[in-house]
Amino acid sequence: MRYPFVKIATGCVLTLTLMGTAADAQAQAAKGSVVVASPTYASVVMEITINRPVADVWKRVGKYCDVSEWLQAPAPCKMLSGKDGEVGAVRSPGNGEVLVARTEYSYTYTQTPKEGTPYNLYHGTIEARPASATTTKIIYTLFFDNSMLADDAARAADKEARRARFSKALENMKILAEGGTLPPPPAAK
Repeated sequence: MRYPFVKIATGCVLTLTLMGTAADAQAQAAKGSVVVASPTYASVVMEITINRPVADVWKRVGKYCDVSEWLQAPAPCKMLSGKDGEVGAVRSPGNGEVLVARTEYSYTYTQTPKEGTPYNLYHGTIEARPASATTTKIIYTLFFDNSMLADDAARAADKEARRARFSKALENMKILAEGGTLPPPPAAK
């Protein structure tokens, strides 16, 4: 070989160019990343007692798509994939909520990440526990990252808004499980 230095130098330039291209691609991906750099996790735990046995309560309000009734969603729940009640099933509220865990009287769901929007790791768990032979306690737990909100006041307001919305859902579950009918939802503002 007459010019081994040239071949080595050319190889180094090519390697550095490719490394630069990979670094550029990673930087561009990071700009559109849904990952939150410094999350601040929050949880909201709510509960209500229902005057019915646990099996009856869960039969009435525990199906995965029952959410649209007791949350009084503007559109009915639809299964986007999978089967209602099976882990991995995806329902329509929230543009796709995935059932990630379930037991006989509980389930946990998560909302999927959206491109270009910080992912708040939102999860919800609904659990029915027998309080006695004739009463049931439903515990609804929300878990999410609220670091993308402006300040502590905004985070507190968001947490209380979630508590109010899902406390109303628990009240609706109680009405339905005890055999009542829901009043019409409040008019949209």
